[in-house]
Amino acid sequence: MVIEKSPKYHVVLSRPFDLEQFAQNAQEGKCPRHTMWTLAEKLGATIHEPGQYPISVADRLLSKVIGGSQPEHLAMARALSEQVDENDIIFSIGEDSGFAIATVCGAKVNRPKMAVFVHNADRPRSRVALKLFNLGNSIDLFMTNTKVKADFLQNYLGLPSERVYLVTEQTDSQFFTPGPASADKKRPIIGSGGLEQRDYCSLAEATQDLDLDVKICAVSPNAKALGDTFPEVMPKNMSRAFYDWTDLRQLYRDSDIVVISLKPHNYQAGFTTLFEAMSCRRPVIMTRTPGLAEELAEAGIITGVQAKDPQGMRQAILDLLNNPEKAQAQAQRGYELVQKQYNSEQYVDGIAQQLMSLEQEKQLILAY
Repeated sequence: MVIEKSPKYHVVLSRPFDLEQFAQNAQEGKCPRHTMWTLAEKLGATIHEPGQYPISVADRLLSKVIGGSQPEHLAMARALSEQVDENDIIFSIGEDSGFAIATVCGAKVNRPKMAVFVHNADRPRSRVALKLFNLGNSIDLFMTNTKVKADFLQNYLGLPSERVYLVTEQTDSQFFTPGPASADKKRPIIGSGGLEQRDYCSLAEATQDLDLDVKICAVSPNAKALGDTFPEVMPKNMSRAFYDWTDLRQLYRDSDIVVISLKPHNYQAGFTTLFEAMSCRRPVIMTRTPGLAEELAEAGIITGVQAKDPQGMRQAILDLLNNPEKAQAQAQRGYELVQKQYNSEQYVDGIAQQLMSLEQEKQLILAY
């Protein structure tokens, strides 16, 4: 006779982060809700984070082989492996923690079910780790956010489609909401934000002699890391600064247009900014990239421009500024899309259902 236990869920973070305090701030309206806190509450999951466990020499050595994993991820994986068995379901929000846990826990006879959100596995060290440690068999469910990444995982590991879940993008539509512009706004504002794959040089060239302000939410402690992201000399009408969550929301509300200027790449950078802006009902101009950005541009939900094309970007900006009804209609289409399809509630529900399906698979196996 098999006595069935209720599954024990675990949500594993990639870095130390005070989710509880973040949730408190969200409740007070200071920031958006964190999807991983919401997911953990929904599943009754235990939250784990690296940085709390002693690091061994083996952790340091193994981290050099497992792509993206740091010694603290291996130390956490070892500690977690002593706590879990076949009644546990572990969800890692990144391959840095997920590959480490799958490597350590995958060797257990009574191993837990494991799911990993993969952000970028198509790089040399990650490719090696996936094959060297047989992670295609240890990890029961891969999650990722673009079809390009999903196709890579299926083809490289020979996985059936049901073992790769394509997660939709999301934003907290209860925090990022439409609202009035600031009373002291003097002229049109182009808003933007983020650093990943950004090309603010093209945006600067497109707008430097226009009668408007370009305001960018982007900071980095490492000036060298900015590389060719920003022009060496910023135009007088362009500024970048740190914005807290409520100030960022107000920046979107103040913006006549949100422009997401990207370098050429084959994955989906810029989508956090995109969905936050659309949730605030702002028209968006975005560099075309394969996948969703191209689809949204073709559907008229955003205005798409080619990479490294300042003149095309300038024309798109002037077109929306000079045609406010067109800009408003585009913004409305984007807003309705977020409300219908890209909100955080649907995002959390989708992941939760996938994790619960792992428990259902185990029950089917036991039934036989």
